[in-house]
Amino acid sequence: MIYTDLEVWKEARVLVKLVYTSMSKFPKDEIFALQSQIKRAAISIPSNIAEGSGRNHGKDSLQFFYIARGSAYELETQFYLSFDLNFITKDVLDSLLNQIEKVRRLLAGLINYYKTNLAK
Repeated sequence: MIYTDLEVWKEARVLVKLVYTSMSKFPKDEIFALQSQIKRAAISIPSNIAEGSGRNHGKDSLQFFYIARGSAYELETQFYLSFDLNFITKDVLDSLLNQIEKVRRLLAGLINYYKTNLAK
């Protein structure tokens, strides 16, 4: 399976772009704090999907997919915090949460696929 063909990887890239676009209104003093954490978590998702896809063993692949899923939850929390701090609007938060949820659903499917194939 080529990771660039995976819908989850493609949607994770859409999420990264949405994340970067949404941070344009963040205060400049947040560049090395919350903003940096958000960028790392967002980038981690497609990166771990790619790395997991490149592993030779299903258990190794699953570990990276779980890391990607964890990063999605981390990112969700960081955007709730960003909203609480008035760095983003409710509309931006909702848009981000919708894309994060889409990625998480697709990741769940990928994880289930690998788990099913490991059981065989």
